Amino acid sequence: MVSFAEPDVFGGRTRPRVGPRTVAAAACLMLGLGLIGGAATGSWLTGDGGADGTGNSFGTARTLWHSVPVDELFPPTVQGTGAGPGGADRTWTRIAVAPDSGCAHAFDPLLYKALAPVGCQRLLRATYTDATQSYVTTVGLLFTKADPAAMSALAARFRDEHLDSRADLMPRPYAAAGTVAAAFGDRQRASWTISVLTDAPVVAYAVSGWTDGRTVDAPQPAADAVRSGATTDPAQAGLGNEALGLADRVQRRLRKTVGTATEKPS
Repeated sequence: MVSFAEPDVFGGRTRPRVGPRTVAAAACLMLGLGLIGGAATGSWLTGDGGADGTGNSFGTARTLWHSVPVDELFPPTVQGTGAGPGGADRTWTRIAVAPDSGCAHAFDPLLYKALAPVGCQRLLRATYTDATQSYVTTVGLLFTKADPAAMSALAARFRDEHLDSRADLMPRPYAAAGTVAAAFGDRQRASWTISVLTDAPVVAYAVSGWTDGRTVDAPQPAADAVRSGATTDPAQAGLGNEALGLADRVQRRLRKTVGTATEKPS
């Protein structure tokens, strides 16, 4: 609550004379202040920080990790229409959901260091396989502690320094025992993508590999693996498409969930 100090108009021994015009002017001033204050208070109560509601949606997104069911962020089945090589359709089935956690062991050391400026509030991860159970992909949502300015700064750094294409800055997979992803370890990472969002305090990523546990000596960023003419093993297998397709659809669901949560009743 904001309070205003009242001027000391009664400090002298003689009380000043106040004419009718002065009283009227003072009344208008107080009425104006009241209207302005009421409007400001209404804005604070409704959470409307601006015409576009950016601040409100940003804050809403920060709480989704504990207020939204896991099936809304990581559905049991994800349809990837046109997401495969050559525009082929994909269907991914969720085979494991990691317990929500911190970030200490989820990233290679240099990536962990690169993400440190935005902080780690919570990390959510799930692993999917394709319809043939030939490939596995871990998709993650890192909910940060950062404000919009810090997220924009990190996004700019990733873009300008091409941090999202460095093999020493890869996210780690979530290998769940008893599933086709059981052998999906660090040496099995084949392709990956990382997106630093600027409309939400979230870093989204996906990392893909084969289910047979084969090691990959030269993993390739998904953006490179999906380019026409790419001939690497990850590209030929469509593992770049797996990572990009799942990451894209999880991000879409995240934004849709944020939009629904911030809608105001009419």
